[in-house]
Amino acid sequence: MQAPSGAPLICAALRLFRSACGARPSSSGTVSMEKARLTPFPREQAAARICMVSSFATDLLEIKSKEPSLHVLVIPGNPGIAAFYKDFVEALYENLDGQASITAVGHISHSQKDSEHGRLFSMHEQIDHKVDFIEQELQHSEQSIVLVGHSIGAYIGLEVFKRLQNKIKMFVGLYPFLKLNKNSVTQSAIGYIARSSLLSKGVSLFASFIGSLQPSIIRGIVRRFLGPSWSVAAVDVACCHLLKYHTMRNVLFMAMTEFQKLTEEPDWMFVRAKEDKIAFLFGVDDHWGPLSHLEEISKRAPGVTLSVETEGHTHGYCCNEPGSFWVADYVANFIKTQKRH
Repeated sequence: MQAPSGAPLICAALRLFRSACGARPSSSGTVSMEKARLTPFPREQAAARICMVSSFATDLLEIKSKEPSLHVLVIPGNPGIAAFYKDFVEALYENLDGQASITAVGHISHSQKDSEHGRLFSMHEQIDHKVDFIEQELQHSEQSIVLVGHSIGAYIGLEVFKRLQNKIKMFVGLYPFLKLNKNSVTQSAIGYIARSSLLSKGVSLFASFIGSLQPSIIRGIVRRFLGPSWSVAAVDVACCHLLKYHTMRNVLFMAMTEFQKLTEEPDWMFVRAKEDKIAFLFGVDDHWGPLSHLEEISKRAPGVTLSVETEGHTHGYCCNEPGSFWVADYVANFIKTQKRH
């Protein structure tokens, strides 16, 4: 079986996707926070299930606490595949001493099964979807809700916070993508592909072609393009969920709508109004959330809790265990500090 014509362009697109995920070998660096526990075993296992939210099949990854004092909702980046966050969800549950229920809510049609029959969903529709999930599933919950958003999930989380201010206790943005970075070649290239229906279809077709190969071949290709730092579990998730035509089409369509919206400035008035309930974690070398954006937040909303991770983890922290454990430790520490105030 031969690859479709245009494969070199598609391979280049996959390399761009690798860059978008921040895939690179992890390296050590200066420690700016308390080290995370890197081997929290045995630990409570997160369970996957499908929930219908406003008639849309929604992938969830969750751990339910027996006596929860709060509920943490994790909003993925793009790809919005909840299963990528398994290590993070489990580590966060442990670091919160089992006293919080944790749920990662996947984006519509970023999934193994094409339940929506090829329909494409914009970022705005994904925001509505997260609001609908909270109103449907947590309407009668007595626990406080903490939103944790990764990458574009940080932007989505802020929008959800704005709409449900009476329900949300605090918000944490991880490696946040809040506005376009005009200096990023990767963002420019992804934007170019996402804006072209022809290129988006080509990338998606080639992804589905790879996904149709024998499992051992698929894993080898994924590890080759996405890097050796990815865990075995993350590689398996990419093979089973990402390499689908409908998923890749939705990833690129959502990216197009992200880039259109993020030409605008964030809602600084809202961020200032809630600055004591908001935290952002930035990476040292992250083109999605460069340190210049951290500096702008510090000027616009000086009460926001701002931190920089300097241990060599990447934008795609959730795709390996060390990154997942370290970031989970950071989030848990922020939540515990806020609860004491």
